[in-house]
Amino acid sequence: MSGSPAVVMRLVASAYAVAEKAGTIVRKVLHSGELGIVEKTGANDLQTLADRLAQQSICASLSKRFPKITIIGEEDLPSEEIQEDLIETGQSEEILQRSCPPEYSQLKEEEIVVWVDPIDGTKEYTEGLLDNVTVLIGIAYGGRAIAGVINQPFYNYKLGAGTQLGRTMWGMLGLGAFGFQLQEVPGDRRIVTTTRSHSNKLVTDCVDSMEPHEVVRVGGAGNKIIQLVEGKASAYVFASPGCKKWDTCAPEAILHAVGGKLTDMHGNAYRYDANVKHMNSAGVLATLRNHEYYVSRVPQSVLQALKSD
Repeated sequence: MSGSPAVVMRLVASAYAVAEKAGTIVRKVLHSGELGIVEKTGANDLQTLADRLAQQSICASLSKRFPKITIIGEEDLPSEEIQEDLIETGQSEEILQRSCPPEYSQLKEEEIVVWVDPIDGTKEYTEGLLDNVTVLIGIAYGGRAIAGVINQPFYNYKLGAGTQLGRTMWGMLGLGAFGFQLQEVPGDRRIVTTTRSHSNKLVTDCVDSMEPHEVVRVGGAGNKIIQLVEGKASAYVFASPGCKKWDTCAPEAILHAVGGKLTDMHGNAYRYDANVKHMNSAGVLATLRNHEYYVSRVPQSVLQALKSD
């Protein structure tokens, strides 16, 4: 490998270290007991001190090293001086050592959009359902999610004292995905994962139409995609607006890197350009395999209610 690593590889390597730092912040705030909860649009849409600090840390750290990238974060925060101890300057050596897929080797900073969800599953975070919580950093180019980093700050938390808490996984199109063991649900079983706290008739009708053998209701989009790649679910079905681009960009990149697929309910891809609307208005349908089967099962009532962008 000649010269320094490609811009996008340096960005992914930084995002890995930055996501780990954000995970540490999220754990610290929880252990302090002072969550600083604010309702944004209602009781199901919360923001905590951890959301605010983690986003400041991610955005400031990445924009310091990559000043020309566009970064879009979930939290609408006032611009203020960022504390020095929130800045992460490290990079993952392992990622820097990897060869960049040729189609991304010439990318410039200004062509890249980064979508950040500092805590995906904030409601679960405040309720102590800690395995649902993730930190998401998605990297997009040309409107497509091409790389993503997911940190699970509380991975292993149920194992008790002395356990190494947290893990980070990452993936990139053309390279694959790392930090977890890829597994599939046995082919004869359909396990659907769906929302824990944002359900309605449309959502449940759509889940039922998939004729699942089992339904798993958990929080967080990142967490649901982890279920797909670790063989705990075959499809993530959410027939409702509510998910945003920062919820799906990083998980979609990791899922696509291992051959899976994330679309809206019509089977159309979402775009991640800087100027797109943030809401995934036509719901989310994600699978590791057999995407067409699940798209074909979506009821007409859902397709009519959720118009594709």
